[in-house]
Amino acid sequence: MSLVAVVLAAGQGTRMKSELPKVLHTAAGRTLLSWALDAVTGVSPDRTVVVVGFGAGQVTTTLPEGVESVTQTPQLGTGHAAAVAMGHLGTARDDDIILVTSADMPLVTAPLLDKVVKAIESAAAVMVSTERAEPFGYGRVVRTDTGSLLRVIEERDADGDQRQINEVNAGVYAFKGGLLANALKAIAPNNAQSEFYLPDVFPVLLSDGHRVEVVRADPFETMGVNSHDQLAQADSVLRGRINASWQRAGIFMQDPARVYIDAGVTLEPGVRIYPGVHLEGSTSVGPGAVIGPEVFAVDSVIGPGARVWYSVLRSAQVGEGSEVGPYASLRPGTVLGARSKAGTFVEMKNTTLGDDAKVPHLSYMGDASIGARSNIGAGSITCNFDGYEKHHTEIGEDAFIGSDTMLVAPVVVGDKAVTGAGSVITRDVEEGALAVERSVQKEVPGYAARREERHQTTAKNEE
Repeated sequence: MSLVAVVLAAGQGTRMKSELPKVLHTAAGRTLLSWALDAVTGVSPDRTVVVVGFGAGQVTTTLPEGVESVTQTPQLGTGHAAAVAMGHLGTARDDDIILVTSADMPLVTAPLLDKVVKAIESAAAVMVSTERAEPFGYGRVVRTDTGSLLRVIEERDADGDQRQINEVNAGVYAFKGGLLANALKAIAPNNAQSEFYLPDVFPVLLSDGHRVEVVRADPFETMGVNSHDQLAQADSVLRGRINASWQRAGIFMQDPARVYIDAGVTLEPGVRIYPGVHLEGSTSVGPGAVIGPEVFAVDSVIGPGARVWYSVLRSAQVGEGSEVGPYASLRPGTVLGARSKAGTFVEMKNTTLGDDAKVPHLSYMGDASIGARSNIGAGSITCNFDGYEKHHTEIGEDAFIGSDTMLVAPVVVGDKAVTGAGSVITRDVEEGALAVERSVQKEVPGYAARREERHQTTAKNEE
């Protein structure tokens, strides 16, 4: 006996109105297909096959190692997709289990799939149904007077009474392999869409005396994503699950509804998160760090005890005990050492800031290395681009860069060196030296009075 998971991912998703295949749209940092595969992995199938169609090349490049794919061309319905998958798998035995789910259902969980797999032990097939107050668009579950399954009918083929049924097909199934292969040969595209529907195998199995089990599920868990509003709903549910999981793991969130954490993010116990925080990609946050309010961090590392607020981090590293913000922008390649500071309205790119070094406010440091304990005065910038190439600025340890210093790269400022406020530094500054570049200040006595007299004279002449 073997368990094979078949994930249906061939549809275009026309209601998304996008050139991107529907299953590659993302929710909570993962594609819809990735969420579906994650749930499938939880039941440990012997093989996993994804049926692709629209955008097949794009979809297959995202598949994890070991996951197989087969192309459905043309797309003639879910029954046809299942037949394509069965042809790819080869001869199926009656004791093989074929688990079928859809790639546009990111809320399906491994426990639900496990329940379906266990239910197949005493039946030829299992389907999942749910109750929906507004069942528009879903296939209705039609039962006999005694309550047993009769068939599933798609909305386009249903009559008025059938459309009033609130029990709908959730699109998750399990089958005995050999029985499924035979039943698929017996179905026909006799419906409004001229397609082969997978649920049409149930009447075939029932007429042959086989048992079909129905497993009920929560409507949220079985929600399909066919439009951007449904994608947003799924994202909200997934985000709620992620946040609740982190809270149980020791993470403080002042307002979880306003915290957005991707599935790939890692947090350590003791982290405190305030509203308006977006943590995306491979971002990791160390113990005791305080994040927010209003932080966007993607693919970044925030060290233990760091404080980041009202800031944007992209592929940046923040050292232990460091402070970022408010209103700082750390661009790719920025590395802050322990207890360092990138303060108010500071932008940094491809820059290393040493331990205990500070860029407190109103500065741009790009393509630079700044030594330990150095201080960068307000309004200072590295002039790193000559119109053609980027150049590097090196500032040593314990240096003091005066306010409004322009460091014209390439340039080196030595350890313990000082630059005077308002200087334009174009040459290297040796260790311990003071570099000042200013025009001689001039003073014109009596200027204010003469200026006022000119103004009064001009105003009188205009009257």
